[in-house]
Amino acid sequence: MKISLDSPARDDVRRLLDEHLTDMFATSPAESVHALDHSALLAPTITFWTARDDDGTLLGCGALSELRPGTEACEGEIKSMRTAGQARGRGVASELLTEVLAEARRREYARVSLETGTQDYFVAARRLYARHGFTECGPFGSYTLDPHSVFMTLELPAPQPRTAAP
Repeated sequence: MKISLDSPARDDVRRLLDEHLTDMFATSPAESVHALDHSALLAPTITFWTARDDDGTLLGCGALSELRPGTEACEGEIKSMRTAGQARGRGVASELLTEVLAEARRREYARVSLETGTQDYFVAARRLYARHGFTECGPFGSYTLDPHSVFMTLELPAPQPRTAAP
């Protein structure tokens, strides 16, 4: 599996994101769907990755949205995590999440947060995030309390200053 920066406008990615949105609207009330379509994922504050097999087959995608850009306490939000049906159970989401979190650490974000659903459909996602250290929190950014949303966050330790060798 190869994870790399990619465009949400690619045909196969658009199909996966369309499938994701269809599932979100089938699972949650429209006012509780916060998933982004491919065009919204092209925003300059969003970094987008895909996971692909050696032959280029799309396995999944994920994005990191920068919250409060240009401020000292920058934060990130996980967006559009999706594993293709034929790739589920292969660790794709975990690998993508690891890459997204590594980038958040490189950017020295104070925390990374996300919104997911409360329905049974989202149990696997909530377990994935909990395994990576995310804990439930209140709404963040522009979100408000919603009985169909679970908010989770991961505090990232501040980088340690380098000390000169003796």
